[in-house]
This record gives sequence, C-alpha cells and structure tokens, in this order.
Amino acid sequence: MGLHRLKSFRVGVSLLFFVLIAFLFVDFRNIIAPSVTGGLLYLQFVPSLLKFVNAAAIGAAGFIVIMILCVLFGRVYCSTVCPLGTLQDVIIFMTRKKQKRRKFQFRNPNNVLRYSILALTALFLIAGSGLLLNLLDPFSTFGRIISNLLRPVFILVNNVAAIALEQLGVHTLSRERWAIITPLSAGVSLAMLIIVAWLAATRGRLYCNTVCPVGALLGLVSKISFLQIRIDPGVCKGCRLCEGVCKAGCIDLRKKTVDISRCIACYNCLAVCQKEGLRFENRWRRRVLAAQPDRERRGFILNSGIYLLGLAGLTEETKKIIQSKPTTIPVHVTSPVSLPGSGSIAHFTGTCTACHLCVSACPSRVIVPTFLEFGLLGMMQPRLNFHAGHCNYDCTICMNICPTGAILPLSVEKKKLTQLGVAKFIKENCVVYTDNTDCGACSEHCPTKAVDMVPYPNPVNKRLKIPEVKPDYCIGCGGCEHACPTKPYKAIYVDGNPVHKLAKKPVVKKVEVNVDTNEDFPF
Repeated sequence: MGLHRLKSFRVGVSLLFFVLIAFLFVDFRNIIAPSVTGGLLYLQFVPSLLKFVNAAAIGAAGFIVIMILCVLFGRVYCSTVCPLGTLQDVIIFMTRKKQKRRKFQFRNPNNVLRYSILALTALFLIAGSGLLLNLLDPFSTFGRIISNLLRPVFILVNNVAAIALEQLGVHTLSRERWAIITPLSAGVSLAMLIIVAWLAATRGRLYCNTVCPVGALLGLVSKISFLQIRIDPGVCKGCRLCEGVCKAGCIDLRKKTVDISRCIACYNCLAVCQKEGLRFENRWRRRVLAAQPDRERRGFILNSGIYLLGLAGLTEETKKIIQSKPTTIPVHVTSPVSLPGSGSIAHFTGTCTACHLCVSACPSRVIVPTFLEFGLLGMMQPRLNFHAGHCNYDCTICMNICPTGAILPLSVEKKKLTQLGVAKFIKENCVVYTDNTDCGACSEHCPTKAVDMVPYPNPVNKRLKIPEVKPDYCIGCGGCEHACPTKPYKAIYVDGNPVHKLAKKPVVKKVEVNVDTNEDFPF
C-alpha cells in the first residue's frame, strides 16, 4: 500500500468504528449481535483498562493491544478507533469544506497543561475516584453525547412513524418507551459537544492533545514508536502543504520537525506531499546505527560476528541473509492462513472465541492473534504468522486443546495432507535472481518438497539453482516463507485457502544401492 493511500485506509477504518459504535448507543432494539459489541468495546482504551483492573481478565486487555499498536505505529487509536476523535474529524471536514482557504498552522505544545491533567487523573484513580476520568474519557464522552442528544431523536422518529402507520392500520412498527433524561447528564453532554466542536472547528485536534488523558498517555508512548513520520530536509521544498493539513498542528517546517507525541497518525500530510518529503522512519534502527556511525567499524563487527558464528557451524546460514539491496515487489496475500483442523475460515471465525489457548500452547509460536485479518467479527482470533515461525509438520497440539471446536482434531497423517494454503514464488525478490548467489533455504525447510530447486542457468554462475513450487504437494506450513532471508518482502510466501484442501502425498525417492557380492568391501 502506497503512503498516499494510507489516509484513505485510515478514513475507512475510522468511519467503520464510528458508525458501529454510534449505533451501539442508539440501538434500542438490540440489533447488533453481542459478539460485535464485544469486539467494538474490546479496543476502547479506558473501558478495557478499567475492566482489566477490576476483573484481571486477559479477555479485557484490549488496552494492551492499543499500547502495542502505539509502540509500533504511533497514535493510531486516536485516528481510527476512538469515536470522539472521528467525530472531531467529521466536524473539521465540514468546517474546512465551507472555508476552503483556511489552513492549520504549527502550534507550540501545551505540555504543562496536558501532562498536568494526565497526572491529576491518575492521582484521582489512585485515590479511588474515577470522576475525572469519566468526565474526560473520550469513549464515555462520545457515548453520553449520543445517548443524551441523538438517541431521543431516533426514538422520536420511531414513535412518530409508528403512530402514522397505526393510522393506516399497519402495526409492524412498535412504539418505544421514552428514556428518562437527566438534566445534568444532558447538560454536560451538550457542553462537551459544544467545546469539542468549537475546538475542532477552530483548532483541529487541540482537545486530543491538551485535554484528553488518553491522548496524553499515548503521546508519551508514541515517542518510542517503531515507525515515525519524519521530514527529509534534502527533499522537502517548504511548500507548507503538509503543515496546512496537519490537524494536530505538530509539523514545524521552520525546523523541519514533527512532534511525534502530538501526531495522531491521520496521514493527511503523506497524502498531500507531492515531493515525497515526508517518510516513515524506523526509529529503532536509527538508534542502533547512531550508536555505530563508523561504517568500517560496523563492517568489522559484522564480519567478526559472521566468523564467530561460522565457528559454531552457522556461517553459511548467516551469509544467506545478507542481500545486496532490499526487495521491491510486495507480496499479494488474498486470504490469511487459518489453523490446521479449522476446515475453513468461515467455520473458524464463526466458532472461535479468541481464548488464545492455542497461542499459548503452540511450540513454534507461529500462531498469533490477529487484528482485522479475519474481518471485524474475527478480531483477535488467531492465525498462522510465518514471519514468527512455521507450523511443525508432525505437531497437532493446537487441535487437541481447542475448547470450542473451532479447530477439530486431525491425525498426524491427515494433518500432513491438509493444504492450509499454497506457496507463491516471486522470482524478482529471490537472491538467486538479484545477487546471482546460492540460497535454497526455502527448499531445505519444505517437508513435502513442494519447493524444489531447479537449474537456473546464467552467464555469471552456471551452477545456480532457483526455487520452483509444486502447488499440488504444498500444505501451506510456512517453512519456506519463514526461512526466506529476503527483506522487506519475501521471495516466497503462503497464500491461505479460505477452505482447506487436500494435498497430494509427497513422493519419497528411494535410493538404489547396487551391491555386488563378488566385489571386496570398498573400505
């Protein structure tokens, strides 16, 4: 996915969460299934945190998922999952559409105020009072606004429509009882809506970066995030397009810096930058390289490490992972890989309760929880991640411990013939093609030899061999993908089967030995 498309993806996800969560509060007929409700509420930071603290249940640890996402990608919660954040974005969009010439500008951070509110909120909680948190929690604020101000409108429309139909002799629509409206709650909700709307219309996401304690906490965490948006001074021409669309006011073009603690990961800046002056930076890698700026010293250390690993018999494997340049062709996965014994993704997602018992028991750690790979209803359900490991050929542990029947038991023999997916080979990413060097890691780790090495003649090295996939024999165990050394994109990967299939039984070649009893023993 190109950087310019990240904004569109973010907008789609945020609107999905916004509409579904808003409907939760106006759904007086309980149309939304409990499973959907649980999935939506799981990722709401404060409710999840409080439920986890009170119940000490891993199933209520959605806030940990948000923290992990923040450590990896920054404040994506604020731009996608938080409904109050999306409400502000809607208001910003509507007001900016009427004022086309209006642009945002860089603002100095109000760190004293926002961190004081965060500290005061924490002190209230420690003292046993959640009053301040309840007032400032974005999810609770949004819920009160919808419940007190919008839900009565829905009930009014329903009852008016029901009365009108009754006059026509139609009684399919029933009247709903009016909810008791508390003036204080309705007043606070109206006041918060006015404050949030005014700040959004005039100052963008100032509420998130000044008042909201969740925004302040995630802002602290985002300072160490894995991927951070940075300005490339050598490419940036100072056109100020990015600064003009930054709702957080965190882009300072005078200093060519981005305040990551206030960046809400909306990706508006990436969408408007025409010179690619903005890019993602691997902050963790930058720290490592900053500690070793001398290239000659770095090369000495690398070569010395390879030598020492060679003493342990690992030299050849280490050399394979060193490629001359990064791969450029992304993999195209059409379906995630569901666990062996699940039969199909539909059966798995419809039965799995995401208890993660299989995740804990998997010896190769290839089973990991998902985010949205199985869709919204399959959130947090496990899948096979071949970057983390591969599915052991003889292992059936996950199938034997599943408590819900989402993973049905298979014998070892049947499991060895169950095709979870099929390996796909991208020649242009393979080091044999790019570097004219031997590899074969994928074939070595394929238990069924569905990946075989075939001659690859070229003028540089006529003895080279390159992988060839035999789809009928592939079981989708991921051994080839996990072993493939190319980065950032693999040269071989597994595309999942939505419905598991039956693979052909691998052919075992017998080694024929001619024994002549008349000849002497060769040694």
